Amino acid sequence: MDLDPYSRIALVRLPLRLTPGWPRLLLLLTPPLVGLVAAVALLARPGTSTAPAPVPSDQTVALPTPAGLLIDVTGAVAHPGLYRLPKGERVSAAIAAAGGLAPNADPDRLPDLAQVLRDGQQVKVPALGAPSAGSTRAAKLDLNAATVQQLATVPGFTPEFAQAVVDYRTQYGGFTSVRELVTVLDLSPADFARARPYVRV
Repeated sequence: MDLDPYSRIALVRLPLRLTPGWPRLLLLLTPPLVGLVAAVALLARPGTSTAPAPVPSDQTVALPTPAGLLIDVTGAVAHPGLYRLPKGERVSAAIAAAGGLAPNADPDRLPDLAQVLRDGQQVKVPALGAPSAGSTRAAKLDLNAATVQQLATVPGFTPEFAQAVVDYRTQYGGFTSVRELVTVLDLSPADFARARPYVRV
């Protein structure tokens, strides 16, 4: 394309002027531009999925295990009480769960250690000198007549609770039912289950 003489002079005289400090400005703008280009390229790749990552197997919520057997271990063991044991366990496992035999356990009258447990079973470990099963009824203590020292030997009773029994019968004229140990004196159900075979009114 032919230009007139004036246009040629204008082109020759128009110098290229750059803003002072442009190299520094170019260095500042280059990293953001490169990052933007890389991000666009990554998002444009085929097959890119935004689905959430799978939960690691060690974070999977486990289902609760079925409840086992509830066993009441009483008598000459280290820690009498209620214990939850797996199905299929034997009497020996119930005694072990209760801390094992107490020093005063009668080795000649232990329950069958190989017996398979059933839900709700009571495992009784006799103590040395304690009455046998046949004479338990005769050995029961009368709540309205026994002394504090006698009541303190009842399984499930503490010396303080034995004193509370004597104080109650002195103040209110005695007990009419052994259930009043729970309803009046707030004996726990577990301790009442242990004491029930040894007391009467």
